Amino acid sequence: MPVKKQTTKKVHSKNKKTSTKSSLTKKIIITSKKTQQKNKTKQIVQIYSTPTCPYCKLAKEFLKENNVAYKERNVAQDQKAADEMVKKSGQMGVPVIEIGKKIIVGFDKEAIKKILKV
Repeated sequence: MPVKKQTTKKVHSKNKKTSTKSSLTKKIIITSKKTQQKNKTKQIVQIYSTPTCPYCKLAKEFLKENNVAYKERNVAQDQKAADEMVKKSGQMGVPVIEIGKKIIVGFDKEAIKKILKV
């Protein structure tokens, strides 16, 4: 009889290990899918701004608060960036925010939220 109990215990512990492995695999797969979904919605954000522009500062603060990475282009110091901004937006005023292929002129919080889904 003692041999049978040991055998039963060993089989039982093997089943626990199997169920633990399968649950770990499921967690890894679920995490991987979530990461893929985040990467699909992630878009490149550029903000054309000047150091003295109050709306530029508000826009950058909003992006930081929502953990959105962005590239800042200072059009006061970079003429090439300024020319690029005018070509893309048709405007000389700042901020101009480029999200993917969409252009937002000025700090339009609702438009930014809608495009970035934040």
